[in-house]
Amino acid sequence: MNTEALDARYRDLDLWPTELAVEAMLEGQMAAIASIHSQTAAIARAAEAAAARLGEKGRLVFVGAGTSGRLAVQDGTELYPTYGWTMDRMVFLMAGGMGALTEAYEGAEDDVEAGHADVRAQGIGPSDVVIGVAASGRTPYTVAAIEEARAAGALTIGVANNPGTRLLEKAEYAILALTGSEIVAGSTRMKAGTAQKAVLNLLSTAIMLRRGLVYEGRMVAMRISNAKLLQRARIMVQDIAGVDAEVAAAALEAAENEIRLGVIVARGVPVEEAKALLTANGGNLRHVMPMLEERD
Repeated sequence: MNTEALDARYRDLDLWPTELAVEAMLEGQMAAIASIHSQTAAIARAAEAAAARLGEKGRLVFVGAGTSGRLAVQDGTELYPTYGWTMDRMVFLMAGGMGALTEAYEGAEDDVEAGHADVRAQGIGPSDVVIGVAASGRTPYTVAAIEEARAAGALTIGVANNPGTRLLEKAEYAILALTGSEIVAGSTRMKAGTAQKAVLNLLSTAIMLRRGLVYEGRMVAMRISNAKLLQRARIMVQDIAGVDAEVAAAALEAAENEIRLGVIVARGVPVEEAKALLTANGGNLRHVMPMLEERD
């Protein structure tokens, strides 16, 4: 595997001046990001298919082991506060269980049966989207989970850092970030991990875009959990609805801090009618705004 190979250029890395070593590591990180450029079309295809498959009830399922699993969990957990993607529509399958987020579990990533069993236990099926991440592309637990999920009818996406591997072959949509050998041999938390994090960011954000959870470049479905976000939300309502700050604040309060709803209320629509309008349009403000223009 390329990600496990020793790069002869760095054999004496431990003897280098520290600043030079850091510079070399930074160059590796930049190369990791560059490796994703060839995958933009693949990411877009996977995102469009995932957004369509999820419908109104489907779940996003993140699968991985070790560093890859931790990165997948991190990306998924950020979708609720950022885009309002509720936690009941999220599943995390981590080799060794969620305790493996902070502690290595010996042999967990090699447990094929656990990969199959965890998918079955979650009742994963045709409306779900399963994203498996593995630097090697051959982690038994992750491959098994993708196989089981695809057999159950779920849409499957594989993210790996080595070509021609089982994860990419078994997944319906394959995304390859070819990062090559690590500066510290086999330390895939470095280049491979950086590329995985970026791919997951791009993929999940693109899914949220296609789900209508972004409007005019704004996080209109974000959860308001502190004073800073409340102020940001008020400004969004003010700008999108084209009203003054006082009207925006009152509308957002009437909408119980639901930004998209607050925008519609700020345009003079009663709360209950605004809720019905938003629901009828799948929560997509892009579809609702032209209707409000016609009413004016």
